[in-house]
Amino acid sequence: MHRTRSASAVRLPAPPPNPQDPDAWRDFGARLRHWRRRAGLTQAQLGAGIGYDHTAVSKIEHGARRVTPRIAERVDELLGAGGDLIAACLRAETAERSKPDPFAPGLLRPPLPGEVPVGPAVPALAAPAPPRLPDYGLLCPLHGAEGCAVPPPEELAALHAEFCAADPATAAPLDDATAHALTGLLAAHLRAAELGGRPGLAAAAERTLHAVLARLAAAPADQRRPLARLAAEHAHAAGALRMQDGRNATAMACFDRALTWAELAGDQATLVGTLSDLSILARLDGDPVVALGYAREIDRVAPGRHWAGAMGRISRARALALTGDVRGTLRQIGLARTHLDHMDDRDEADVPWLSIASMRMRVESAAAASLRDLSAAVDDPRLARRALAATETALDLLGPTRLPSSRLLFIVRAADCHACAHDPRTAVELLAPALECAPAAGLPALVGHELRGLRERLAPHEPQAARRLAELTRS
Repeated sequence: MHRTRSASAVRLPAPPPNPQDPDAWRDFGARLRHWRRRAGLTQAQLGAGIGYDHTAVSKIEHGARRVTPRIAERVDELLGAGGDLIAACLRAETAERSKPDPFAPGLLRPPLPGEVPVGPAVPALAAPAPPRLPDYGLLCPLHGAEGCAVPPPEELAALHAEFCAADPATAAPLDDATAHALTGLLAAHLRAAELGGRPGLAAAAERTLHAVLARLAAAPADQRRPLARLAAEHAHAAGALRMQDGRNATAMACFDRALTWAELAGDQATLVGTLSDLSILARLDGDPVVALGYAREIDRVAPGRHWAGAMGRISRARALALTGDVRGTLRQIGLARTHLDHMDDRDEADVPWLSIASMRMRVESAAAASLRDLSAAVDDPRLARRALAATETALDLLGPTRLPSSRLLFIVRAADCHACAHDPRTAVELLAPALECAPAAGLPALVGHELRGLRERLAPHEPQAARRLAELTRS
């Protein structure tokens, strides 16, 4: 491979070893970055030399991915590190083996007490499994964002059943096909929920989670990280599905366990997503102080990441809006949009399923909700009109055919913006056709919550429409 070297490159010595570093893989990553830059190579060029994608090299340099001694030897030779990277890899492996086992028995309890939920192991899929991972916010537990292929549909159920039926004490380590099948099935369940087919999906995620936890309890320490990630993803998904069904207490239990396993697995994406959902639950309970606390915690679990910064700031905006804090809410919305403008390759490596457009849609949707709540709290139609503009932007980014539950939520929110802008008639005209296409399985809980707020604002001016909304939200 051709090496390039900048004429102005500064020849610095390798950093001294740091045996006290709580994560020795971060020390290895820092050394790899040092030697790569000294050789004048980009992440993509180094990756090409060892058969890795540039996102994998980025994860290694940030301590988010380990390497085998064989890879460390190849990189050490390629970069002319004189054994420094080999030694750093051995130190990291030794430090990892010497750590106390973090998987205490109490941490391996399922979120919900009692027996494994009754039902088919794999319900009939209302949405197809993805052809590749990552998908729907889920990374491969073994290979992260490398673009792993999901087994064909006819093999998914068999791989899932074999995993769940195996004796955890004698089971082989989690293999590629099974890891991809379990994650692909979970992505299909989440997409099916978005399409309106929610019955049985939360219980299906819970049943798989029980099998993952049984395997996790019996697995050797060096095999637990991917299983912990699977557990975190399934617990988070189960909580999200329960929340969509309006079962907030059950969702809270699932989210709490998801945080534990995601922390043990070093899974920043699930940590951020779970904290964001916990902030939503607190808002639904009318507790902006707790909602703000969860939003601030996002900064701790993913420092320096613009995608996480945007998620944290917009969650703060939503909490502050409930208190009528105009200045604070507007400031947090502005900061969230600034984070979006500064997303870089590290963000893409962390959350490869989040394009700039999809991330912008999330931010504009939450900005619209924040401005709408703020308008309702301080009775300012100007804020409602700004909320309407943000909602229309989110709808444009969503597109006319994608994610029908999200589209319904945005249309309800747009109608509510008109109501907050003292234009109830337009609100009713916009809402009527959308509700005719509501999912047959019932309205998602978040849509029902939005409709209840709209109903209260329409009641003095459009009592007939308010009565119809009351019937819908009770059904």
